[in-house]
Amino acid sequence: MLLVHFLREQAGLTGTHIGCDTSQCGACTVRLDGATVKSCTVLAVQADGHAVTTIEGLADPARLTPLQQAFHERHALQCGFCTAGMIFAAQALLDYVPNPTEAQVRHALHGNLCRCTGYQNIVDAVLLAAKLQQTEDMRVVEAT
Repeated sequence: MLLVHFLREQAGLTGTHIGCDTSQCGACTVRLDGATVKSCTVLAVQADGHAVTTIEGLADPARLTPLQQAFHERHALQCGFCTAGMIFAAQALLDYVPNPTEAQVRHALHGNLCRCTGYQNIVDAVLLAAKLQQTEDMRVVEAT
């Protein structure tokens, strides 16, 4: 059984979507031990004993992450089908490049397909999230 099917059918975590079954669209993206992976390429048994984070486990429901907030503010989603994959791909970029250029954002998202937004709002959201995340990081440093 593929991890994407296990997550949806056995664990009831339906935020992970089945898009193409060929790892082309990114709708099934999750984090496995902190690494971003397309769950349609991983067997569920391979994830046994490892930390799997789906979109449902990304943040406290009472408080959006900077990336989720930016997606909301920049209207970077419509149908929501690609959103989990876009969020994970964008967060992976921001983890390594805290202040990316537009070209870096576009490159980081190239493995994720969106059929609704035309990508510009998604790119804008990732750039805003970088600023929001830096502001949040500064608040943490000031508080310590």
